[in-house]
Amino acid sequence: MKKNTKKATSSTKDTGKQKKSSTVRAHVIVLGNEKGGSGKSTLAMHLLVGFLAKGKRVASIDCDSRQGSLTRYILNRNQLNKKIDGKYPLPDHFPMDPLGIDLPEESVLQKHKEKLVLLIEAAMHNHDIVVIDTPGAANPISLLAHSFADTLITPINDSFVDLDVIAHIDGHDMSIKGPSHYSELVWDARKLKTERDQVPIDWILVRNRLSNLDAFNKRDIAKLLSDLSKRMQFRTVSGLSERVIFRELFLLGLTILDLREASANKRLSPSHLAAREEVQEIIQAIDVKTDNRTRKEK
Repeated sequence: MKKNTKKATSSTKDTGKQKKSSTVRAHVIVLGNEKGGSGKSTLAMHLLVGFLAKGKRVASIDCDSRQGSLTRYILNRNQLNKKIDGKYPLPDHFPMDPLGIDLPEESVLQKHKEKLVLLIEAAMHNHDIVVIDTPGAANPISLLAHSFADTLITPINDSFVDLDVIAHIDGHDMSIKGPSHYSELVWDARKLKTERDQVPIDWILVRNRLSNLDAFNKRDIAKLLSDLSKRMQFRTVSGLSERVIFRELFLLGLTILDLREASANKRLSPSHLAAREEVQEIIQAIDVKTDNRTRKEK
C-alpha cells in the first residue's frame, strides 16, 4: 500500500479523495493548555501516528501556526519520507494562518473563524479522527477550536506551576480558591459545544511525570487533582515521562511508535519500551470513546 507522502499543507480537495462515510463523523481531539512547554505538539504527533497505525483516516489542524510546532513536526516527517521513499504515514494536515500577537480587527478575526469551521467540518466528514493543536494563549480562535472537541486533552507537568493553569491554589492550606482563566475557557467551550452538538466534551488531563518531583508533592498534586476532577468534570491519565528521546525524534519527524521500524526491528531499550507503553495508554484512554461512538449527520 502506497504511503501518504503529500506535503504537510494538504488541501481540502486532497482529503476529498479519501473514502467518505455518510453516517459516521470524525472524533475530534483537541489539545489545549495556556502554558507553553507542556508537550501539546509532541503528544499530538504521537496521537496522530498512533491512530494512523490503527488504520484510521486521520487529519490534523494546527491552530498554533505562529509557533507551528506540530506543522514543523509533520514537515520533518515529510522530508524524511522523501529521503527514504515514503516509509512513514502522514495525516492530512492543515495549518491555520497565524493571528499575530495582537488580535486583528473583527472582520479579519471573523474570516479566521469561518476558515477554521470550514476546515473542521470538512475534516470531520472525510476522516475518522481529527486532531487539533491549539495555541498557548487564549483567544477567540482557541475557544472556537475547543468547542469542537469530543475529547479535550490538556497535558500538564506534575507541578504546582502547571496546576495553576487549571485552578488557583492557596499555598498555605492547599485549598482550591477558584478556577483559572483556562478552566473558564473550557467551561465556555463546553457551553458552545452543548448548544451546537448536544453532546458533552470529555476532558482529559494528561499528567506528564517529572523525575525531580518528590513523593510529598506528588501526593499533594494527586489529591488536588482528585478534588478538582469532581468540580470541573475531567478525568486524569498518566502521561509521558521526561525522556531525551522525545526531543531527538522531533528533528526526524519520528515518534516513539516508529522506533521499531526505524531500527530495522532491533530490540528496543527498556526506556523506549516504557515510553511506547505510556503513549499507548493515552491512546487507549481516547480509543474507548472513538470505538463506541457513532454520530448521525445533521
